[in-house]
Amino acid sequence: MNRSLRTTIPGRTTPGSPPSDSYSVRWTVAAFSFLRLGWGATLAASLLLAPIACAQETTLRVDVKLVNVFVNVTDANGAIVGGLTRNDFKILEDGRPQEIAVFERQLELPLNLALAIDTSGSVRKDMSEEAGAARRFAHAILRPQDEMSIFQFATVVRELTPFTNKLPEIDRGLGQLRGDWATAVYDAVVEASQKLGAREGRKILVVVSDGDDTAKSSTYADALEAALRNEVTIYSLIDVPIEASAGRDIGGEHALITLAEQTGGKHYYVGEGGLDKAFAQVSDDLRTQYLLGYYPKNQEPGRAFHRITVTIPRAAADVYNVRNKVGYYADSRGGNN
Repeated sequence: MNRSLRTTIPGRTTPGSPPSDSYSVRWTVAAFSFLRLGWGATLAASLLLAPIACAQETTLRVDVKLVNVFVNVTDANGAIVGGLTRNDFKILEDGRPQEIAVFERQLELPLNLALAIDTSGSVRKDMSEEAGAARRFAHAILRPQDEMSIFQFATVVRELTPFTNKLPEIDRGLGQLRGDWATAVYDAVVEASQKLGAREGRKILVVVSDGDDTAKSSTYADALEAALRNEVTIYSLIDVPIEASAGRDIGGEHALITLAEQTGGKHYYVGEGGLDKAFAQVSDDLRTQYLLGYYPKNQEPGRAFHRITVTIPRAAADVYNVRNKVGYYADSRGGNN
């Protein structure tokens, strides 16, 4: 959020300008000269007086970026921790303490949720079951102020339903899931993040995939940068045939896990309980977020990326697990989540 602060500086426009009381002297001299010189001097006097009159008041515009950080806190057993206050938290930007200007526990901000479903050959099973779980998730989580978009990705990425809060349109999009063979998971993260970035409020991307990108278009680095630049939090629902199978290529899974960690989200394996359980865990997580906001102070000049650390100083380091995005790019909207 960019907020403009206006300040008025009477009687001073440039360093070395005279104080405002000198203007009364100039006006007096000018008026006296006008009376003596007569009508012929009117134009010259006007030209002399206009800059002085305009110079008496100058508006200085300063843009201050409010950095919003969504935070989730769990205990050592993974249970959600509620009831914390502003004074429980400490924020550092690039290691420098910041003052918390905004604190909210009950988030009424609109929720913009993009659901990206992998329909490639590596995870394609019963699409009707997959669509049903996503449909139940949408019906359970969306409030009147929230909107959802549906993406499918295989060889290419397709947006099946643009952002809407109309459940019949979401249901219709989920009914259009179609399979293909390659997996463009990073393309999906990039495209969905860009669509989310144009919206106001919380921006959440839920990815259902095994994470094995075979399209080789966008890279992991492209996907992470797109998410951070567009203030997107990623939840990865990792759908693999057998979670603990020996010899399984876990590179794609690790990518989905780290994308979630770096953006302040979380990953879940789709195991017992299926997608319904995984979606319910995402829903619980989104309903128990804290919002912390601050205006950066003492920033180090020239940094392209600012790192954010959130802690709970009164507790030992192993008592709570605090999750938040790792930072934001200085030249993006990522400071106003």
